[in-house]
Amino acid sequence: MEATREKKTDRENSAIYQNQLVTLEHLEMLKEELLNRIRNMLDGTSGLNAKKWMKSIDVRKLLGISPGTLQNLRVNGTIPFTKIGGVLYYDHEDIQRVLSPNRKHNQLPSQS
Repeated sequence: MEATREKKTDRENSAIYQNQLVTLEHLEMLKEELLNRIRNMLDGTSGLNAKKWMKSIDVRKLLGISPGTLQNLRVNGTIPFTKIGGVLYYDHEDIQRVLSPNRKHNQLPSQS
């Protein structure tokens, strides 16, 4: 009997009622939680470690480039790679190192 009462109380507490209000504070908390989750996913710190070695298809998807562009980056030495048994592998850290110095930040025009 007590277990049934506890289950009913849990359902009542988790139910959404028509007259329930969402405050600005609730929305701010939700926004912060979502932003933190997105930052963690983008930083690769979400608990799911990025693969140490990536194949060409993974690098192309990550960078949004064509096979020819990836080949040019290999040929001109921009992106280091390892070839084993005909398969090309790229170190994820090397890809990040290549991207970091080329990062650009948009500057808002000064307001006069």
